[in-house]
Amino acid sequence: MLDPTATRIIDWLRQIGLTVRLAPLEAGSFLPRVMLEPGGLVVDPERLLYPGDLLHEAGHLATMLPAQRASTGSNAGSDMGEEIAAQTWSYAAAVHLSLAPEIVFHPAGYHDSAARLIEIYRDGKAGVPLLQWMGLTLDRTRAAASSVPPWPHMIRWLRIDQ
Repeated sequence: MLDPTATRIIDWLRQIGLTVRLAPLEAGSFLPRVMLEPGGLVVDPERLLYPGDLLHEAGHLATMLPAQRASTGSNAGSDMGEEIAAQTWSYAAAVHLSLAPEIVFHPAGYHDSAARLIEIYRDGKAGVPLLQWMGLTLDRTRAAASSVPPWPHMIRWLRIDQ
């Protein structure tokens, strides 16, 4: 049974164009509660412990080019740039949804670095240039020149071909 925060996140992910399918997942999967699939996520409603994991995994999909997103496998991979993009995106998503960043950066994840990551993303010290390059957000300088709110405001939630 999903809690209200997870349900809210799933509804929003569907609104921005990602698919979310509820299904049991095998214990041996990379994350036994959330898995990537082409264009979306599979969520095990009986095993999901941290609703913020939905935003983190969705961040991997959202920052992929459309062709990659449409053909992704179950594991996002180990590229650190892609991990930073997913974390930065998930922080912005939490802010957008008025969720505490601790929902995404919870103590059970991130190798005891959750609090530090919240600080880094809150200050916009990492990831913003990457998401800006992807066409998803603007830093303070470019936002001011464009009359658009800066990070953590997002111009769009899914990366498009540029």
